[in-house]
Amino acid sequence: MRVLGLISGTSHDGIDAAVVDFATSGGFTACGVDLHGTVLAATSVPYSPELRARLVAALPPAQTTLAEVCELDTLIGQAFAEVAADIAAEVGGVDAVCSHGQTVYHWVDGAQALGTLQIGQPAWIAEKVGAPVVSDIRIRDITVGGHGAPLVSFLDELLLRSRAGVSAALNLGGISNMTVVRPDGLVAYDIGPANALVDAVIVEHGLNPLGYDDDAAIARTGQIDEALLAALLDDAYYALQPPKSTGKEHFHLGYVHEHLAAQGREIPVADVVRTLTELTVRTVARDVEAAGIGFLAVSGGGCRNPLLLDGLRAALPTTEVVLADELGAAADSKEAILLALIGWSTMHGVPAIVPGGTGAREPRILGTITPGVGPLQMPEPITAINSLALTEASAS
Repeated sequence: MRVLGLISGTSHDGIDAAVVDFATSGGFTACGVDLHGTVLAATSVPYSPELRARLVAALPPAQTTLAEVCELDTLIGQAFAEVAADIAAEVGGVDAVCSHGQTVYHWVDGAQALGTLQIGQPAWIAEKVGAPVVSDIRIRDITVGGHGAPLVSFLDELLLRSRAGVSAALNLGGISNMTVVRPDGLVAYDIGPANALVDAVIVEHGLNPLGYDDDAAIARTGQIDEALLAALLDDAYYALQPPKSTGKEHFHLGYVHEHLAAQGREIPVADVVRTLTELTVRTVARDVEAAGIGFLAVSGGGCRNPLLLDGLRAALPTTEVVLADELGAAADSKEAILLALIGWSTMHGVPAIVPGGTGAREPRILGTITPGVGPLQMPEPITAINSLALTEASAS
């Protein structure tokens, strides 16, 4: 089955897509199947500047209207549909799509997630591609006590389960999240901000039209402000025990402004960017070291920031820090590959929750399904995935 995964992450910069051709081996058994996925194509398409500006302007802590939410739901759904149609045509068609959409709000009260909202109307995708679309994948996890995040723990556990010792997968998107896999189980959670705060400052000051600190060019010109960093590290979120989740509802531009105002002095913007970059290094390294992790596979946009990656390697001399490519999931398209895997799982009746990964009490099949242009035909159910191997089409 060919499944197209689509996602726009917490950086809100565009749409990642990947088509994975899944095949089972070992036959259908009561214990599950061995699964192999060949990544046929992957791409990343930026939002138009106009759409991204409208989206960012509507995000918390800004106030918005239901009319704007409705319009953005349609516009983002249409943008996703265009990307889906193009990449589906590139590979000669797909059997199903799984769209994460765009997170606009994640409702957390203390240590409990109560709701989450992703927009990008899936019916536009189903109409454009003609295949069924799995969407709204996070909320079912929340209904059984999970945080709806990090869902990537499902993929991470399959890719890391055969490794000895303690290993982990780290995603550096707008928010940093990590899956820690031990011989006796796993834990996964959101660590804190990765690119979210830096991106917000870059956009506010117009420092880069890309909206992020490309190659850490701006941070390199600044110095770490230790007093500001100490105040940022004192955030109560970091002391919460996993499972936990966070987002731009907490870590946003206003959050930076509050901390700068509390300092009562002028801090050069380059120093602010450098300090916020170091905040990610410190918070991630602290958790990696505390967990005794020997192998760390990194993905997400932040893995292309040399100050982040080099900073982690310097702070973690006893940990092997590599890109997620070494696991078969390219660092730039890993989340889209995850969405393809969740789509395959939902269509086959396989729960895509690892309870230790999100805090859910028990596994659940994720998402809702929008039929394509024809009758909805579900494949034969499968109980579980025993193992997963990923390869690139060009390597096969």
